[in-house]
Amino acid sequence: MRYSKELKETVLRRMMPPSNESIATLADEFNITTATLYAWRRAAQASGVAAPGNERVSDDWSAESKLAVVLETASFCEAQLAEYCRAKGLYREQIEQWKAQALAGFSPVRRAADTVSQQMQNKRLRKLESELRRKDRALAEAAALLVLSKKASAIWGDEEK
Repeated sequence: MRYSKELKETVLRRMMPPSNESIATLADEFNITTATLYAWRRAAQASGVAAPGNERVSDDWSAESKLAVVLETASFCEAQLAEYCRAKGLYREQIEQWKAQALAGFSPVRRAADTVSQQMQNKRLRKLESELRRKDRALAEAAALLVLSKKASAIWGDEEK
């Protein structure tokens, strides 16, 4: 079924902040299938629009949506940013925090710390695997000795007096 461009824009606008209505609510109201609305939302997100459409508050948005907002507002002056924040139901501080988080992901210090942490985890994993193999061998040996002692008792009889 074909929908008008105006209807699609209206639904997408209500899907975006500050309304941030859920897809199920919009599907019921406009009598559009949820699959169509999800496709519209994916297309909007692919084009760089922050459109969660899941009734989440802005702090619970996906990383992609947050990054889209950061990229969209990167070249805004203070007045444009304030207008954008009012329209989307966001705070300037949130956008600055998201920008800092995005930049922190590119930090070489963080990558070095992640590498050290990963190395420590790998070392611990190797140690635990080694200990597990040792315990498996000990358990197999104990089981073999138990079986042999039972067979010896069956063959020669118990030496109990």
